[in-house]
Amino acid sequence: MAPTPPTDADLNILIRARLAALGIDLDQLPPGNTADPETGSPGRDSVLASLRSFLRGTVATLAAYQLPAPGATDPDAAKALSQQRVPILYPSNSTEWRKA
Repeated sequence: MAPTPPTDADLNILIRARLAALGIDLDQLPPGNTADPETGSPGRDSVLASLRSFLRGTVATLAAYQLPAPGATDPDAAKALSQQRVPILYPSNSTEWRKA
């Protein structure tokens, strides 16, 4: 069974919860889609619509990304190879940090 995509209401709950965890309250924005003429703050509904669009378009693409594997790699092994750590610019620092 294929998963059902989240509704706008589901995404609004997710967005508000994630922002609240960061200390951001969307209720401080003006209601609706129009920006506040004095401050230029975007409307609450336009911010939610933009964030819903970002979640629907970007998160799935990033989640599906796999690091490239050599051409003759078995497909099952390619998935495992994509789970390796990303190369680090200064591995000696990371090695010492993990010893602590």
